[in-house]
This record gives sequence, structure tokens and C-alpha cells, in this order.
Amino acid sequence: MSGPGTFGAGGRAPKIKNKNAAAVQITAEQLIREAYERQGSAEKAPRQKVLDGEELRDYQARRRREYEEGVRRNRTNVAEWLRYANWEESQGEVARARSIYLRALEVDSRNQTTYIKYAEMEMKNKNVNLARNIYDMAVTVLPRVAQFWFRYTYMEELLGNVEGARTVFNRWMQWEPPEDAWAAFVKFELRYKEVDNARAVFERFVFVHPEPKTWLRWATFEEDQGAPDRVREVFGLAIDRLGEEFMDQRVFISFAKFEVRMREHERARAIYRYALERLPKSKAQALYNQYTLFEKQFGDKDEIEAVVVNKRRMEYEAALKADARDYDAWIDYSRLEEDAGDLERARDVYERAIAACPLVAEKRLWRRYIYLWLFYALFEETIARDAERARQVYAACLELVPHEQFTFAKVWLQYAWFEIRQGS
Repeated sequence: MSGPGTFGAGGRAPKIKNKNAAAVQITAEQLIREAYERQGSAEKAPRQKVLDGEELRDYQARRRREYEEGVRRNRTNVAEWLRYANWEESQGEVARARSIYLRALEVDSRNQTTYIKYAEMEMKNKNVNLARNIYDMAVTVLPRVAQFWFRYTYMEELLGNVEGARTVFNRWMQWEPPEDAWAAFVKFELRYKEVDNARAVFERFVFVHPEPKTWLRWATFEEDQGAPDRVREVFGLAIDRLGEEFMDQRVFISFAKFEVRMREHERARAIYRYALERLPKSKAQALYNQYTLFEKQFGDKDEIEAVVVNKRRMEYEAALKADARDYDAWIDYSRLEEDAGDLERARDVYERAIAACPLVAEKRLWRRYIYLWLFYALFEETIARDAERARQVYAACLELVPHEQFTFAKVWLQYAWFEIRQGS
């Protein structure tokens, strides 16, 4: 017999008469919150008061069994071992804690936390030699972990064992560590006013890390010591060892700025010019800018103009590198060199320009190119005052032009007027 709210004999659910939404809606968030509130708080173990030594021994034996069972089940879980060792230490059982740390290291000899906690325990209990042995073991097993070396040197320095800390640093440097390790060694030597030792560290530092910034660090160190001759020596070594391939414009800029601070303006100017002659233009933009500022501040009119010319040279070189047959750029470049008064430079630009011959024998492509030959010949005649070279330029131009396809009357006419001017 079925009652209200139950299934009938046919197994069918009764029909719901009211399908409207309930007046009070219950959200999923409310259900979760109520379930969390009703689950109650976890039962805590009652606090146990130890009244005598026998109860203490019973308590310790029970806890040790629990910890031993834990590390047996989770042998590779370092956290279990550390909790066990920490509890033994809290009970004043340092020897037992030490044994647990050693057992943990047998399981995982490369766990960094185990070494650190072990050494901290020994230091806390003033077992200095044992802590030293732990760090020595750590840096032997894991020599690339910097924090062990940092802690080891800090401990020795804290104990006043300066020579011991230096020995540790020297052991560390044999592994050629990153730059921050070398910087820490330098700072250590400077804390004890050992300038010569710090200088010796820098000599090894730049050998292991021969980057420009390392040399700049050394130069700054020497300047801070008030040794300008040593600063120049460091910069000279940097330029020699880095070479043109690995040279950075920052080295030359720093060197020149140092000479400015020393009021050696001619030295600074020579450094800038030396660098600009050797560094490729693509790697010397900041160098050009600094040189321009330097000449504006300390140079005369001619030197400022020379800087401007150099900057324009760099711009033309960049444009021609992108398009070697930009004949307008070649014409402007050659005029720049003519105005600068350097005949060899101007001649070199003209030779490079006429070497960029059009690839197709079409007159429209040759029109601007031919002007380079005409300007070159006029340059040799009127500026260089070398009539024979001018004659050779005209002859070479006429030999190059494909006359069977097209020719240029202006070349023939200018060549003829040239010979008339020469009385021929």
C-alpha cells in the first residue's frame, strides 16, 4: 500500500502539482558553506602533562616510535626527517638529532635544506667545528650551489676567522662561479682594507669573466682607490684582451670620461678618435654621440666641424650599406669629403662610387651614375690639380659606357673642353 509521497504499485512517481519556483532559493555556495560549518572542528589531542622522569621517557619513546614509523613509510620525504630531527632537538637530544640528519643525508645526499638545517642546529648549539664540517661536506657534494659557499664564508667571518673565510673564498673561486661570487670576494677583502688582495681577485675575475662590464668594474675600483695610473693600465689591458671583435663602445666611453674627470682633455680626444677609427659604425652610435658632446664642451670650431663631418659620414655609410646604388647618396658623400679637404678620402669615395655600376644596360639607370664620373674628373682637375688622373677618369668612363646601345654627349663634350683647357 502506497502512502503520500511514495511510489505507487506501478513504480511511477506521483505527479507534481505545483511547478512554481520556491519562495526561498538555495545557492550552491550556501550549500557548501553550511556543509563546512557542520563538519565541526577536528579533534585535538589532549595536552599531556609530564609529572616525572618515567612519564617523560614513556612520552619520548612513544613519539620516537611514531616518527620512526613515519620515516619508514615515507623514506624519501625529507620533511618527515626534518620534523623528526627538530623534535629531538627540542627535547635537548642533540646527538639523536644529529644522527637523524645523517640518516636523512644517506637517503638524499643532495638535498640542500637538510644541510642548511643541520648546520643551523650545530651553530645554535655552539658546535662550530661540526657546523664547519657540514658546510665542507655540502660544498664538496654540491660545489655549484652558491648559498652553501655564502653561508660558509659568512659563518667564518662571523666567528672572526678572516683567514679561514679567505681560504673558503679561494676554494670557491677555483670552480669559476658567477660574477656575484667574485664581487662578494672583492667586498670581503675591502672590508678588511686588503686592497692588494682585492686587486688580485680582480685580475682573476677578468680572466674568468672577460666581459666589458667586468673590466669596467675593475677600473671603477682602481679609481675609487685614487690610482689614475692603474685605471689607465686596466683600460689598456681591456682594449688589448678584448680586441676589436669583442670590444664594446662603453669601454672607450668610460675611459674617455675618466680622462675628462682627470682634466686630460687631449687624452680623452685621442681615445674617442682611436675608438671611432676601429669600431664598426654599427657599434659606435653612442660613441659618436658622446664624442659630439665632448667636442661641444671642450673643443674649438674646427674640432666641432670634424665631429659633424664624422657623424654625416656614418649616416652616408649606413644609407649606402642598405643600397649600394643610391647614386644621390654617393654624390652627396663625395661632396662632403671634398668640402672636408681630405683628398685621399674624397678619391676613395669616388672610386667606391664608380665601382657600383648599374647592372642593366638601360640609359635611364645610367643617367645619375654618369654624373659620378663627371664630378670625379672635375675633382681631379680643379681640386686635386692632377690633370693626368682627370684624363684617365674620362678615358675609363668612355670605355665603360656601352656605346652600341646608348651614349652620353655630355661626357664627350666635357672631355673635349678639358683637353682645350689643357692646351691640347
